[in-house]
Amino acid sequence: MERPVRKDIRLDNYDYSHNGAYFITICTKNKMCIFWDKNDKYKPIADNQPPIVGAHSVRPPKANQSKKIHLSEIGRIIKIGLQNINNYYPMVYVDKFVIMPNHIHVIIRIETDNLLSVVGNGRTMCAPTLSMIIKNFKEFVTKQIGFSVWQKSFYDRILRNEWEYRNAWQYIENNPINWENDELFCKE
Repeated sequence: MERPVRKDIRLDNYDYSHNGAYFITICTKNKMCIFWDKNDKYKPIADNQPPIVGAHSVRPPKANQSKKIHLSEIGRIIKIGLQNINNYYPMVYVDKFVIMPNHIHVIIRIETDNLLSVVGNGRTMCAPTLSMIIKNFKEFVTKQIGFSVWQKSFYDRILRNEWEYRNAWQYIENNPINWENDELFCKE
């Protein structure tokens, strides 16, 4: 039986290691809802606490958005992995993320301006490609939990201007509230 040929979903002739911001979506295999504790919906918490998403929003949350995601153990490992990307790649920044029950959304920014600076051991560091960053992130999570939860590949969108960046940021901010209307929503 011949395997189907996977369509290349990356933009032709684009260098994914150069300066830029990217909106990334990574899904679980078979849409498994395993990143939230017991696939909880948002649970209310005190109004003065922001929702648990990566990075801090510029605006305080609205009263009806003061809710918290309860991550499963796998979700907590994913959060650690996302927060540590910059430790492994000093020119890569995770500006914003949200961990949903069966996928994650991330804004990753690559800044190669300081690439010629020498790292601690005297070697010059090369900029990783977006694919390498995601591959290593997925491997980190897989090693921590002992098995892979990931679907092959990932979705990316190059954020070409401030307007696209702000829209991606807002989408991540609102994604938990709109979970039941999400195209990746599935009931367990």
